[in-house]
Amino acid sequence: MLSSLFSRLIACLLLCTAVQAHALTAEAARAMAAGDTDERIAALQAAIATPDDATVAFIRAMGDDAVKIAGDKAIVVKDGKGLDPVTGAEVPVPDDAEDIVNNNRMRGEFDTALASLQLMSTDMAQRRKAIDALREETDEARLPLIEKALAAEQDAGLKALLTNIRARMLLGSSDAAKRLEAAQHLATSGNPATRTVLLEQLRSEEDPKVKAALQAALKTVEDSLQWGERLAAMFTGISLGSILLLVALGLAITYGLMGVINMAHGELMMIGAYATYVMQGIFQKYFPGAFDWYLVAAVPAAFMASALMGAVLERGVIRFLYGRPLETLLATWGISLMLQQLVRTVFGAQNVGVENPSWMSGGVQLMENLQLPWNRVIIVAFALAVLGG
Repeated sequence: MLSSLFSRLIACLLLCTAVQAHALTAEAARAMAAGDTDERIAALQAAIATPDDATVAFIRAMGDDAVKIAGDKAIVVKDGKGLDPVTGAEVPVPDDAEDIVNNNRMRGEFDTALASLQLMSTDMAQRRKAIDALREETDEARLPLIEKALAAEQDAGLKALLTNIRARMLLGSSDAAKRLEAAQHLATSGNPATRTVLLEQLRSEEDPKVKAALQAALKTVEDSLQWGERLAAMFTGISLGSILLLVALGLAITYGLMGVINMAHGELMMIGAYATYVMQGIFQKYFPGAFDWYLVAAVPAAFMASALMGAVLERGVIRFLYGRPLETLLATWGISLMLQQLVRTVFGAQNVGVENPSWMSGGVQLMENLQLPWNRVIIVAFALAVLGG
């Protein structure tokens, strides 16, 4: 019993000692806030190697220009009050206290440091955000943090991204074996930024084995990027072609069944588009909670608006011109100009925007440089449904 109690007491003492060793100190805070830029960066990197909540808060305060230097102390200024960065206690701010000076390089270091600290967050979204912020990072000094996060990460996708970041950092190592390992791993990456990193390293690389590995990796990455660009161009062509297909079907039906060359066909599509815009405004004003579903109401509304305008056009003009294609062409061309002017008068000459609902935002990531946007995927599916129907 006594031995168990004694063991727990020793463990508590060790824990307290470890916490104190890792806690932010006044000296470390001042070193991060004042002095030469290189010295401040070195102090910052030392602090984030063993971070605590006070360190994170102090780095954020420096990034917000909310820190002053008073003698040998750094003071956080919040809402006009001075706070000790170590304890958080309120302290007076001397009149001669000076603002810290942060250049662009220092601000970039703050952002990178905060992103590095978020790698250990329990929130996957925060970890992903941190990884995205560090994807272009090549400073080998941050390697211990990346390896620590890599060892703790459970998600396979995030783990792969961290492995790529680690390889980019190793590419600048003085050890040829590490550079070789990095080059071989980066060959599996299809990220456009990887190509730039490999090219830069290839220009300065002297080791023949590493140079050969870099050349092989560069060729593999470029081949992958080319395939991504080809597939992206193909999908863009299909999605745009599906819209033109719907337009062509309308023209073919109009001319095939009615024998009418309708020069106002595009303006009828325009009427449907503005009906969608009006429906969006109705949902924003009267049904904001159901905004994601405005498109479900806008599709039939757009068809009905175009159909109504088409019926008015047929009853008022075209029915009197059947069998006279030249007169029909000229009349519908004139109507198209009238419809354009009507829209300019009602909605203004500037283009109006139609927002994607949340379920149409984002896309399917097939490759590093190939994402199929959901809105285009749905357009293609809709065109196929119309064609199949």
